[in-house]
Amino acid sequence: MATIKDVAKHAGVSTTTVSHVINKTRFVAPETKRAVWDAIKQLSYSPSAVARSLKVNRTKSIGLLASTSEAPYFAEIIESIELHCFAKRYTLILCNSHNETSKQQAYLQMLAQKRVDGLLVMCVEYPEALLRLLEEYRHIPMVVMDWGEVRGDFTDTIVDNAFAGGYMATRYLLDRGHRDIGAIPGQLARNTGGGRHRGYLHALKEADILPNQAWIVQGDFEPASGYRAMQHILAQSHRPSAIFCGGGEMAMGALCAIHEHGLRVPQDISLIGYDNVSHSRYFTPALTTVDQPKAVLGESALTMLLDRIISKREAAQTIEVHPTLVERCSVADDPYHNR
Repeated sequence: MATIKDVAKHAGVSTTTVSHVINKTRFVAPETKRAVWDAIKQLSYSPSAVARSLKVNRTKSIGLLASTSEAPYFAEIIESIELHCFAKRYTLILCNSHNETSKQQAYLQMLAQKRVDGLLVMCVEYPEALLRLLEEYRHIPMVVMDWGEVRGDFTDTIVDNAFAGGYMATRYLLDRGHRDIGAIPGQLARNTGGGRHRGYLHALKEADILPNQAWIVQGDFEPASGYRAMQHILAQSHRPSAIFCGGGEMAMGALCAIHEHGLRVPQDISLIGYDNVSHSRYFTPALTTVDQPKAVLGESALTMLLDRIISKREAAQTIEVHPTLVERCSVADDPYHNR
């Protein structure tokens, strides 16, 4: 296997010149460049990525600390990040921590040892233990995704406007004539769950509607929790005319429970979801939902991180992504609104 010394000898230059040509770290005369690249081609020389990274102080690798890559919402964001990493010739190292502090600590240590150029963080929860861990690695350029508000000066942040999305979904139901509106929020301690639910409550308050607590059952963003919550709501003596599900997977479970109860969507009860996960178009009926721009979120996070890496920017920045409504077939006008 050819070495950098073999290339230098073949091209009639020093190993330092070969390194400058490969890493583009200094001006080299065009004829010398050609001689070096000809030698590399003829000798089938493949420079060591590790050795090259030591020269330029970059590894062209990005770490992604995530809760999970299985949930469709996270999977679609991760896919966007991976596609854009590949296009920019960066390697993405995915670490699924499943919200376990010991795993988070081990993965962060491993990523630091691998000398990743930057770090993306997309976790379901951000308890104090994780925040302290992240601050320990503040020397690594970092972007935290899915925070409701800026939590520190050491990281760039993506804000997803969860409150606006929850308000938008509920306002849409109100505009369709619904007044008896229940909700299946995700975990209220999380920005995604709590923020969307606060938007729902604000829209009701704005319409002078007191929420019926029997129609509000918390889920955990998984389909089974939406199913159980919907069963509980339908067991009430008086059911709502519409339900706002704070996540698409919970909406899938709720839809199943409604059908098993012998009711139809949207004829008997309307249903609106959130996230616009890829398969929500293929629910029966197709799900009206708030679209969380997952591809934009993934691309924006990577773009922000690369800017921090390349420009060596230290000041923290925040960018916002904005939800939009996708109208399909799971919401109908409330026929009893004017009763």
